[in-house]
Amino acid sequence: MRSRSSASLFVAGAAAGHLPGHNINHFAHTGTAGEASEPLTVARSIADIRARLEERLEKGGTAGLVPTMGFFHAGHLSLMRAAQGECPLVVVSIFVNPIQFGAGDDFNTYPRDLDRDLKLAAAAGADIVFAPTDTELYPAGFDTMVAPGKIAEGLCAAARPGHFQGVATVVAKLFNIIRPGAAFFGQKDAQQAAVIRRMVVDLNYNVRIRVCPTVREPDGLAMSSRNTYLSEAERSQAPVLYEALLEAKAAVSAGQRSTAALKRQMKRKIAGRYLAELEYVKIVDPNTLEPVAQINKNVLAAVAARFGRARLIDNMILSPGGDNA
Repeated sequence: MRSRSSASLFVAGAAAGHLPGHNINHFAHTGTAGEASEPLTVARSIADIRARLEERLEKGGTAGLVPTMGFFHAGHLSLMRAAQGECPLVVVSIFVNPIQFGAGDDFNTYPRDLDRDLKLAAAAGADIVFAPTDTELYPAGFDTMVAPGKIAEGLCAAARPGHFQGVATVVAKLFNIIRPGAAFFGQKDAQQAAVIRRMVVDLNYNVRIRVCPTVREPDGLAMSSRNTYLSEAERSQAPVLYEALLEAKAAVSAGQRSTAALKRQMKRKIAGRYLAELEYVKIVDPNTLEPVAQINKNVLAAVAARFGRARLIDNMILSPGGDNA
């Protein structure tokens, strides 16, 4: 809704100028020549983000929120651009959420680079980055969690127990802190999006949930911060997840309606890549995530597999009408 020719980085609050390891630079924005520049503000505390929102929003206005764990790729940036096109103010959160990682997960090794992320967020049109510490969101004595129901039990839940409780809790906190009018998520994380949509309805949040298309590498691999874990050999085989989805799409377009047959076909495809350790192939209702036996309406085909250290997921909507995406 607004574009700017340039923007500076401003760290809000008492910690301004005292952000260890992060330079206070000026970052270029792409925008209409002659428009006044506005600063990209970095808020580190809840008080800071609320103060900046009050300063920047007109009375009654709401921001668009892009919740992230940072280490941005083109998928994250597409969400920011979508928010910029629809919202008067774009807030991007950067927080590697400890409570959505389980034992043996990659919390300590998850890639982080705040300097890089701030430059990319500025270039993508973000207005405010909210980058709290763990203790800011989870102070001593924190003891309340949001526990999603059945929608969080299938697909990725078996491999990541407690994950969606952690996701729902941090997103609920972000919604309460920022009070966005819209929040932007990627289709790649389809179960996460479904959990959040359910939470918004059940807990009466006045937030519009926008799920944006998966952004892919030229060979079809869904973009993910965890792709950096892949070795050269693993990276060469990882697009098989997308290839299996494409073959399922073609089969449905050719008249296949049995999800059992489609799942067997996808499993055979993935088994042909010796580095792929298949976790699941599922075909479910895209809203409830309940398993589907026959395709008589749009369904979600979802797959997860490990390639070495990297656990990768992907999905695709399959339509019996041929409008597959």
